[in-house]
Amino acid sequence: MVTVERLMAQAPVFAGLPPAHLQAISGCGRRRRVQAGAVLVHEGELAETFFLICEGSVALEVCTPARGASVITTLHAGELLGWSWLFEPYRWRIDGRAVQPTMLIAFDGPCVRALCEADHDLGYRLLRRFAAAAIERLQETRLQLLDVYANPIGG
Repeated sequence: MVTVERLMAQAPVFAGLPPAHLQAISGCGRRRRVQAGAVLVHEGELAETFFLICEGSVALEVCTPARGASVITTLHAGELLGWSWLFEPYRWRIDGRAVQPTMLIAFDGPCVRALCEADHDLGYRLLRRFAAAAIERLQETRLQLLDVYANPIGG
């Protein structure tokens, strides 16, 4: 069986981290399998976990009165789901649903925050990587929203 640490090392967000940092963070992670349709995160709920997708895919959705659930983007193997665990008030701001059977690593957010607080070098490296992932996701979301609003319902 491939270890959590080895799966992490293969993901772009964790690639190149010092082995001691990978080992420390991997201690906060657990492998998890979910079936298609499983809701991993729900807007407004407490965000104490983040996920590394290892196999499968997860759709990020927002719900609006006019459209119902709209997929903003779909995440695939090697991508992260969640950074709400990093910032108070630690609440999800989006829904995440497995599109197909998915294997991921679920990380305990408070555990990783404690590691970052104890080792500021680890915290700095991790925050930079999460910020880069957030910027990329925001750009994808911006493009998706441009598409949504360029094609209004009934238009």
